[in-house]
Amino acid sequence: MTPKKSIVWFEEVTKDDIGLVGGKGANLGEMVNANFPIPYGFIITSSAYFDFVKENRLSNKIKDLLQIVNYENPHELQQASSHLRELISQSETPHYLVKQIVSYYEQLLIKEELHFKKKLTSLDKGVQTIRHLYDNPLVAIRSSATAEDLPGASFAGQQETFLNVKGETLLLKKIKDCWSSLFTERAIYYRKQQGFDHMKVGLAVVVQRMVQSDKSGIAFSVDPISADRNKIVIEAIYGLGEYIVGGKVTPDHYEVDKRSLVVTKKEIKKQHIMLKKYNNTNRELRLSAEQGKKEKLSDTEILKVALLVKDVENHYFFPQDIEWAIEKDRVYIVQSRPITTLKSKKSQESKLAKSSNSLPILVGSPASPGMGVGPVTIIFSPKEIHKINSGDILVAPQTNPDFVPAMRKAAAIVTEKGGRTSHAAIVSRELGIPAIVGADRATKLLKGGSVVTVNGSTGEIFKGGSLKPAQKTLTSREKEKPMQKNLKTVTKVYVNLAEPDQAGKIAKKDVDGVGLLRAEFMIAHIGIHPKEFIRKNQQFLFVNRLAKDLATFARVFYPRTITYRATDFRSNEYRNLKGGDHFEPHEENPMLGYRGAFRYVSNPEVFRLELDAIKKVYALGFDNLHLMIPFVRVPWELVKVKEIVQNQGLMDLVGFKLLIMVEVPACALNLEEFIKIGIDGVSVGTNDLTMMLLGVDRDNEEVASIYDERNPVVVNVLRNIIRTCTKYNVTSSICGQAASDYPELVEELVKEGITSVSVNPDAIERTREQIYEIEKKLFKNLKKGSK
Repeated sequence: MTPKKSIVWFEEVTKDDIGLVGGKGANLGEMVNANFPIPYGFIITSSAYFDFVKENRLSNKIKDLLQIVNYENPHELQQASSHLRELISQSETPHYLVKQIVSYYEQLLIKEELHFKKKLTSLDKGVQTIRHLYDNPLVAIRSSATAEDLPGASFAGQQETFLNVKGETLLLKKIKDCWSSLFTERAIYYRKQQGFDHMKVGLAVVVQRMVQSDKSGIAFSVDPISADRNKIVIEAIYGLGEYIVGGKVTPDHYEVDKRSLVVTKKEIKKQHIMLKKYNNTNRELRLSAEQGKKEKLSDTEILKVALLVKDVENHYFFPQDIEWAIEKDRVYIVQSRPITTLKSKKSQESKLAKSSNSLPILVGSPASPGMGVGPVTIIFSPKEIHKINSGDILVAPQTNPDFVPAMRKAAAIVTEKGGRTSHAAIVSRELGIPAIVGADRATKLLKGGSVVTVNGSTGEIFKGGSLKPAQKTLTSREKEKPMQKNLKTVTKVYVNLAEPDQAGKIAKKDVDGVGLLRAEFMIAHIGIHPKEFIRKNQQFLFVNRLAKDLATFARVFYPRTITYRATDFRSNEYRNLKGGDHFEPHEENPMLGYRGAFRYVSNPEVFRLELDAIKKVYALGFDNLHLMIPFVRVPWELVKVKEIVQNQGLMDLVGFKLLIMVEVPACALNLEEFIKIGIDGVSVGTNDLTMMLLGVDRDNEEVASIYDERNPVVVNVLRNIIRTCTKYNVTSSICGQAASDYPELVEELVKEGITSVSVNPDAIERTREQIYEIEKKLFKNLKKGSK
């Protein structure tokens, strides 16, 4: 390609052609060549723009005016911008370029069909060609600055975009409007601040087949707020995407785990208006209350967008900010650019010093992290930006990029509308200014001149100057202080334990007992296979050693509950014990083999030793030790196990309880039958249950990315387990790793009515505090409902 080429098709350029077609154009070409679903089009290159400037002798006029303007004076900047844009609008587009643009425009749809190799019969091709020659296609016209999307720079929203453009005359006019948008106030001001030479920044114009979006939005391949690279963030609205980019409506917000593609968060926002093509014009349409409150994307659509986002990031090897659209159930990528606002290090933030009863006066969506304090100044349009003084809290219905000169002065920014991916949010993050968007009725609830504290990381606004830099750094002990209140929760918080040496230390924590006491570690410390003791007629040694360890837990936690899970060694693990080679079978798949309840039934000798150890603990006076049976597959296993427990005399012990682990899908889906046999409670082992529900080995690196306890199938099964337990008045708990790793899953289960959660020792305090807050919210809602 020669550098002087005036127009190119998308596939003629790649990401290396930014100098010719700008960042937007280069990325569209790159993605077309990589076979991503891109609405097809062509690009009027920066060479054409520079030729236009040269032929109309505009260089000196532009240079002279920009040399004398006071960039910090909004009025002067507005006058300069208006004069330069008028200058470009009145200039003539070179005749040769007009002919080329019209020719490319006429070929657009035919070229798209040829490029994507659509199968047409020869008759169809003739009809299609005639139609395309005489039908003017609807196009979107987008500006693409040649310095755009360089590291450290984001030109978000500084140049114009025009949608649903039809006909040669309007097309040529809008191209000139794009060129002139290189000299909007915000674009001029931004280039000055970034040190870009006005005369060296060119503008390419992208002409792209118009997608009539049923739904549209923006997606980030990493979380732009927390810089979490394991998360995909998607925001969505009904209609054309201009209303999400411009912050005119507040979008739905979805978060997806990048590894497993499980949807981890949904925030549904009510949409009142949308932008759609209506009788060849773009018209704002009102949505019915019923439609506006619906979830914008189905789970399938979220997955389709997330997969594309993941693929685009993998292609570029760099986090991406992507605009997408859905037309007739097909997802298109409208553009993609690198995210330029991620922080390399987590900045140290000052902490809010607030009393225990201090509550935010307003809450929105966090858009740019950090905290700011200052007096509120409310403005409703860019014409009022002169009202903003250094250190003010800028409050507006919506913040578009025209506000940038004022935003630079603000201590923080608050808008009533917009999402975390709007231009206002992007620019705020680049400027490093705390920002909150979607704070409903902010211009009414916040009073001009009043001092507030804005926390851009949490979306909270507090009355007064609550920021106290003296508390920036807290010691570990200070951080733990709020946790030492021994908060009371209806949902019990248990701990998972295995090592007797840790029992005393953990028992001092704010924990209601042990929800999972693993037998395997204690038996591994004994080091000898239980059957070896039986062979030597030394069963009493095994029973005494196990009883001693169990009594250690029962004593330090007394009277709090200890739930002992009977041995769940797999055959390959048991074989590692001394003598194990003589007693354990060789299995191809030990996970689904000789283990759990079936082992106790088919060979009960070892199980009886465990039961004798439990009886010894009761004989010492500790009646807080209960038994849980792992890996129960079918009801008859539980019947047989219960007979063994009964025959050993445990069912007669005062206070003794029998529980089962729910790990096998057959047990989870048929739980009523197991409960009817007679048990006191269940605890869900999410590790095995998730593996079997999803058909994936989490220890196999080839497929481990599919494993995720937050998968909707797993969550639905967990909900059904809790509901069944509630129906039959037996306790329900969860003791797998998920309870410690995923607070959002714990929240779902607490809302469903789970009676306890059992977590790792390091998660006790945060889980207790989280459950306390969830229950407080639930009780508050119940009180409201009863009034």
